Amino acid sequence: MLDERKASILRAVVEEYIQTAQPVGSGHVADAPGVSVSSATVRNEMAALESEGFLAQPHTSAGRIPTEKGYRYFVDALAQPSLDRSSAQQVRAFFDRAHGEIEQMLADTTRLLTGLTDYAAVVVGPPHEAAAVRSVQLVGLAPSVALFVAVLGNGAVEKRTIELGHDVDEVVLAATAEHLSTHGLGQPLAALAGSAPAANSSVEAVAARVRGALAVAATDAEHVFVNGASRISAAFDAVETVRSVLTILEQQLVVVTLLRDVVDRGLNVAIGSETGMQPLADCALVVAPYSIDGEQVGTVGVLGPTRMNYPQALAAVAVVGQRLGRRLSEG
Repeated sequence: MLDERKASILRAVVEEYIQTAQPVGSGHVADAPGVSVSSATVRNEMAALESEGFLAQPHTSAGRIPTEKGYRYFVDALAQPSLDRSSAQQVRAFFDRAHGEIEQMLADTTRLLTGLTDYAAVVVGPPHEAAAVRSVQLVGLAPSVALFVAVLGNGAVEKRTIELGHDVDEVVLAATAEHLSTHGLGQPLAALAGSAPAANSSVEAVAARVRGALAVAATDAEHVFVNGASRISAAFDAVETVRSVLTILEQQLVVVTLLRDVVDRGLNVAIGSETGMQPLADCALVVAPYSIDGEQVGTVGVLGPTRMNYPQALAAVAVVGQRLGRRLSEG
């Protein structure tokens, strides 16, 4: 535990470095709010903080920059951050008008988070398989191809293109949709994959194709929405770092696993090596789970450089996660 003077100096270094991305000298720190000591004293304390692993000096004549340990102390010492009035109004207005398909809402939520933080944003959607089916339709796209559409209780619309194997007319498609509705409405989408066979052989042939497509869908990864990946390019000078981070953001399963692992460890911020992924050594991840009707179903988060604006990112992710869960619970 640092004493108050060292803590205030470390806080000043972190805040200055977040703003400028330049090593911080003792003169800047001595003038910072909450630091009421001379530059000489600041230099001595910064040297002590460096020896204790909270700061590093990239060049002999340069100022100091925070280490991963320094960022962690800074984050852990933060009071509960809150959004400024303008950002809070932006979030409120967004969810007041957020309606329609859940996929669109989640995609729009990532854009909201990127706009609030200027970092890459990720939202992991709730699994569709557990949501109750509200309606079922089969629409012919070609003589032997149909589109299966299920509207779910959580607002999601599940669509699957079904290869029928032979020509099927609209009458059989309508009868199949009615059969699936009879056995599936009010049940989870996963249960529809195991619905009872139809008495009519033509209807059953189509229904079997639908069940097969839904069984495959149940093994798919969660729906992941990413926005603002281009912001990563502006955050790092090293091209290889940018390439590595963008590659990770393109892999849905990796993103889901990463966010879930951070949440499971009880963290809301993972800094550098805490992410458990070497390509993210210079990144920080801020996450928050969200719940529908009291059940945790997904995660929102932002990914940026370790010198991110942690108070803003923490506040934005927390508020957006809460409002998203509330909105989805309302249906």
